Amino acid sequence: MEIREIPDDILREEWNRRFFLTPGNQLRSARESAEHLRTLFSSVPRDQEHFAVVYLNQQLQIIESTILFTGTINTSAVYPRELVKSVLNHEAVNILIGHTHPSGSIQPSSSDRAVTTKIKNLLSNLDVELIDHLVIGNGTEEYFSFSDNNIL
Repeated sequence: MEIREIPDDILREEWNRRFFLTPGNQLRSARESAEHLRTLFSSVPRDQEHFAVVYLNQQLQIIESTILFTGTINTSAVYPRELVKSVLNHEAVNILIGHTHPSGSIQPSSSDRAVTTKIKNLLSNLDVELIDHLVIGNGTEEYFSFSDNNIL
């Protein structure tokens, strides 16, 4: 039996078909959220940090998922004012945020923790809940969930 290598674009397409959730779908766990974000990040360069937002309604159904900021190999500038404007424009009641670590490490940095706290506090003043912040390691299936680790 001959084993053929499957081209990356076909693998990416199949991954997206299986794991990218469309508006109206619910995110039920950190693992499902990580798979959704990994799919969102699959079409962007792996050597840069990317910061994404999943806008959710009251029932935790997806309104939209988007990459809001892109940075360098070890940082992505996150502008809380722009994030808040975007959340209000989407009329989201809950959000999930996530970003990539090009190094593959899933451990959140001190600046990851600080920006998460800042975003959570800003959103709570607007009656919007930050459900989770996920760090996605590039090239791995690993992720770090702030919520699962009781940091939120």
